[in-house]
Amino acid sequence: MEETDREAVATAVQRVAGMLQRPDQLDKVEQYRRREARKKASVEARLKAAIQSQLDGVRTGLSQLHNALGDVKDIQRSLGDVSKDWRQSINTIENLKDVKDAVVQHSQLAAAVENLKNIFSVPEIVQEAHGLIEQAELLQAHRKLMDLECSRDDLMYEQYRMDVKNTHDMNLIRNYFGEVQNLSEELAKQLWMVLQRSLLTVRRDPTMVVSVVRIIEREEKIDRRMLDRKKQTGFIPPGRPKKWKEKMFEVLERTVSTRIEGSQSDTRESDKMWLVRLLEITRKYVQDDLIVIKNLMIQCFPPNYDILNKFFTLYHKALSVRIEELASEDLEANEIVSLLTWVLNTYKSAEMMGHPELTTEMDVDSMGPLLPKEVVDQLLSKYIQIFTSNITGWLRKALETDKKDWKKDTEPEADQDGYYQTTLPAIVFQMFEQNLQVAAQIDEIFKQEVLRLCLKQMTSFLIRYREEAIAYKEDHMRDRQHPQCYVQYMIAIINNCQTFKESISSLKKKYSKTEFNENDAAINSTLDSVAKDGCVYLLDEVFMDLEQHLNELMTKKWLTGSNAVDTICVTIEDYFNDFAKIKKPYNKEMTFEAHRRVVIEYIKAVMQKRIAFKNPDERKEGAERMIKEAEQFKFLFRKLSAGLGEDTDRLCDTIVALAEVFKLTDPTLLYLEVSTLVSKYPDIREDHVLALLAMRGDASREMKQTIIETLNQNKPLSTVNVQPVFRDIVVPTMTVTKLLK
Repeated sequence: MEETDREAVATAVQRVAGMLQRPDQLDKVEQYRRREARKKASVEARLKAAIQSQLDGVRTGLSQLHNALGDVKDIQRSLGDVSKDWRQSINTIENLKDVKDAVVQHSQLAAAVENLKNIFSVPEIVQEAHGLIEQAELLQAHRKLMDLECSRDDLMYEQYRMDVKNTHDMNLIRNYFGEVQNLSEELAKQLWMVLQRSLLTVRRDPTMVVSVVRIIEREEKIDRRMLDRKKQTGFIPPGRPKKWKEKMFEVLERTVSTRIEGSQSDTRESDKMWLVRLLEITRKYVQDDLIVIKNLMIQCFPPNYDILNKFFTLYHKALSVRIEELASEDLEANEIVSLLTWVLNTYKSAEMMGHPELTTEMDVDSMGPLLPKEVVDQLLSKYIQIFTSNITGWLRKALETDKKDWKKDTEPEADQDGYYQTTLPAIVFQMFEQNLQVAAQIDEIFKQEVLRLCLKQMTSFLIRYREEAIAYKEDHMRDRQHPQCYVQYMIAIINNCQTFKESISSLKKKYSKTEFNENDAAINSTLDSVAKDGCVYLLDEVFMDLEQHLNELMTKKWLTGSNAVDTICVTIEDYFNDFAKIKKPYNKEMTFEAHRRVVIEYIKAVMQKRIAFKNPDERKEGAERMIKEAEQFKFLFRKLSAGLGEDTDRLCDTIVALAEVFKLTDPTLLYLEVSTLVSKYPDIREDHVLALLAMRGDASREMKQTIIETLNQNKPLSTVNVQPVFRDIVVPTMTVTKLLK
């Protein structure tokens, strides 16, 4: 208390010091005193009021506690009185057992009286209900059934309450109402029959479906009530719970399954398109059924049934089972494609589950796949195996058919530009195109796999094609009279190679997203090889006809005025009337190769030392003839190369260069002329030079040796860009010593 007083005095001193800091504030001391006095009076008044309020509360609390104590004592006295009365009434309660039994009996009798009408009229009511069922008055029949069941259940319940162990009376009641259970089963059969035909019934008489649903709803309510009573009393009537709602969905599920399974009317034996027909019928049935359900049947069921989604699920499940059954059968390649196309594309498209009238109520994408991925993969794998086997057979058969055409006595057909061709490329790529179109219906990955397989098979096929072209040429070489149109069909084989290239390019552009790959390179390489071989075979044919005339070159007959080169030019030009029907770029290669071979054969004639000039006049005449014939070849191949952009002069200039060696009149300048020749044609060899000097006929052994030694010392470097001419020309076997003589 003293501590509090000291704190109060210190606070007051501090407060007064704050008020009297300036001299002029001394004049207001009286004013400050009055103000502080008022504040003190106010605080004291509030303290008194608070203390008074607390005292009043304590007084009230004490009063209530006193009253509560009195109440507790009163309750204690009352409980004592109740306990005393209860002890006195135990014997009285035991004496009321007869009254209790009378009450139970009264309850049973009351139930019997209440159901008396139904009890005495059970046979008649059952018969009436049967009649109503036959008349399709299902609601009225069900009302009578409920009345009978209610009477039976009430009686059995009262009997159960009276004596649980009295099975005799319970069986007596059950047997008396035995027909009620049969009536219930008959009504259920009728309900299930209506539900089985609900898709037809809802179009003609939707009220019938509504009646069935109402009856099922009634039974569901009774089931719930009976189950609740069982929890309380342990009693449940016979036949409960009926679970008709659950059975309804089971019936609908069987109905949908039967509808899906019953759509097949054909087999593979009776119709090759049986699966396509089956899938189309199924699509139409399912789409029509779901539209009817969405537009009509959904109105016959309560919203909580979610009947549209239920039917979606039922149809999806039934279709999945049916499709898996079909997938497990031994399907052919086209049937596998039809099935997968239907499953992966048609099913969720606007033609079926994705129909505009259905998507507003159902998310198609939320449905799972009809077939498990492993089953789809198995079908795709099986299709690839069948397709691989089939395409190998198709290609072999197509090639065999084409080979038969090669032996015909009539020329092959020409395309719109006049180029010879056979039907092989069109057949092959029509086959590829059809299979790729089919594969594209499934998905992009499968399409790429089929394209890859087609190109792989194409590689193997072209190897066989090349082998058959070689065999065709060899057969012709054994008897050049047959086949009569060998040249024309060999041209068609060459043209087919270009057609194959163009078709492959078109196919990849249309069906593939990948660029050029190794498989394409192998195909192009094989096609080029077949085409070039064909060109060689044709030129072999030409030069076999020219062999006699080529042998006349550089002979005495040639020197004295042979027309061998005229004949060669005419023959080549005649053949090229047919060769003009070779497609680019092989026609250009053909012309160049013919030109090169003519020049090489001409040079070979020079190198074979068929003639040796005896004097300057012969050398001059021979050289001028060579120059003239070189011009003939230039003219011919310029004409044949028109529009091909080919430089035809250089090869023929080789003949002119050789002629210049023969034309030289001063032997002392021979080294310079030969050096010029060697610098132009770095591939010319020593034996070539010696053969030229031997044909010239005036070079001494020392001169030949000097020229050769000098050339060996000053051998020019090979020029990479220069087309070799002499490299493939072989000088007839003879020793250098003999050539030097």
